[in-house]
Amino acid sequence: MKLQLTVSILLLFSSLVWSGYLEYNQDVLIPEDWTHVSRVNPTDELELTFALKQQNVNLLEEILRLVSDPDSAEYGKHLSLEDVSSLVQPSELTQKVVRHWLQTHGITNCLTVSTQDFLQCTMTAEVAETLLPGSKFHRYVRHGQTLVRSSAPYSVHDDVHQHLDFVGGLHRLPPRRQVLSMEQKHSKPGLHLGVTPYVLRERYNLTASDVGTAQNNSQAVAQFLEQYYHPADLAEFMSLYGSSFQHRSQVDRVVGTQGGGKAGIEASLDIEYIMSTGANISTWVFTNPGRHESQEPFLQWMVLLSNMSGLPWVHTISYGDDEDSLSTAYMMRINTEFMKAGVRGISLLFASGDSGAGCRHLSDKLNCFRPSFPASSPYVTTVGGTSFKNPFKISYEVTDYISGGGFSNVFKMPDYQASAVEGYLKAVAGALPPQSYFNVSGRAYPDIAALSDNYWVVINRAPVPWVSGTSASAPVVGGMLSLINDQRLLKGLPALGFLNPRLYKLKGQGLFDVTEGCHLGCLDEQVQGRGFCAALSWDPVTGWGTPNYPALLDVLLAE
Repeated sequence: MKLQLTVSILLLFSSLVWSGYLEYNQDVLIPEDWTHVSRVNPTDELELTFALKQQNVNLLEEILRLVSDPDSAEYGKHLSLEDVSSLVQPSELTQKVVRHWLQTHGITNCLTVSTQDFLQCTMTAEVAETLLPGSKFHRYVRHGQTLVRSSAPYSVHDDVHQHLDFVGGLHRLPPRRQVLSMEQKHSKPGLHLGVTPYVLRERYNLTASDVGTAQNNSQAVAQFLEQYYHPADLAEFMSLYGSSFQHRSQVDRVVGTQGGGKAGIEASLDIEYIMSTGANISTWVFTNPGRHESQEPFLQWMVLLSNMSGLPWVHTISYGDDEDSLSTAYMMRINTEFMKAGVRGISLLFASGDSGAGCRHLSDKLNCFRPSFPASSPYVTTVGGTSFKNPFKISYEVTDYISGGGFSNVFKMPDYQASAVEGYLKAVAGALPPQSYFNVSGRAYPDIAALSDNYWVVINRAPVPWVSGTSASAPVVGGMLSLINDQRLLKGLPALGFLNPRLYKLKGQGLFDVTEGCHLGCLDEQVQGRGFCAALSWDPVTGWGTPNYPALLDVLLAE
């Protein structure tokens, strides 16, 4: 009996052509905490995901700009999945070349998606290594979890590479901590009663009547890395903390397979706080069986979005990785997938991460900040974190020192934020870190923020305090945007879609500006552990600030 495996491989393009093949010169680094088990059996089955080159990507970007700009006549005129498919689906030549290449290797068991730009094909390891010369598949294990990866660079025939963005998801094995946005900070007992739905509603001025009523509204969270919620925990959470407002105690749809065992704190936090903030709104959970010997779950979620109509309007995701650990080819294609969602009217919110500005050690005496992706993508709304100034009461907010933020080293600054970022850089010029630490012309993030410190979560039927991270902020903001969508839909207006162009034109209207505090940076002589600091208006720690719900509703209800 063949062992069914699913493998994700990231192809990193280089310019080296050898004997008719394009070699992918990625350094294959095996983290120390992963243990090599064995070479994969030649008859073991692998499933590779091929990302075919799309058409009209520049036009897609322009359409996204127009439908997201409130000053455009096309604002809110979102496309259907069929429209997107017609726009971006690969050319007939690309489809024929890739399929012929696969078929000449005997690969015929392939599935595609509505937009025709992904192929998922099953083959044996022996065939895969022939298809991708140089690849050598091995099995690795960490804490009982096994993965299959190629231990060596590989190549694709140069007649084919121009028709592919990448194959699969990740070449390297994941580091010990992939999910950026979960951190447990233990405060001194008694200093803070903790953040609950009541505290959030008080701080952000949500009333008992601020709940969803529209039939055509929904929201979603996506869970990766073997993170699952338990329905019993959600019901218990709502019974403890949801008595003052109308709410739902069950998820309406789970896309994927929920795993067994104990609930994950990350997944529990996401679902409990999007459903208590975006109260009484139909909620979906996208879940994956995790990083078994399988495809990278984040990529699988993106493939799902390309193949489903009638998706929820708001998705919040608490997931990310260091920009420098991913190939530019991979990130550029994922950006296109984000654009495909945005032109359909879908709002994608990502947690900004829990490492402040981050730090990359380039040499013994040279460091720089380390941006995170997808938080650094120009096509998503990134959510940073705050904490209460006074831990004894519901007070104004200051920076949470873990709040991820900074400037992309890969993506240029989008036009929608250029003025805001320029204003920040001028206002705090004398207090900025050295410019060798960050790319002053890169996409700056986050865009918005919410409380990220000392949450109560119900996990495995027990209330757990002191849970912190921007994985709390993202679903809280997402829930409020879902409530605003609810009111827009009731008025016959389109969903908000990609929020950033409108958010930056508001220039802080409807938000509480956060002006105190700094986040983490490199622990060295130059910056001494400090990254960027909050300031008036936009800043790369808390974005434009945190929601003042009724004021934000007013400005976003305008057509």
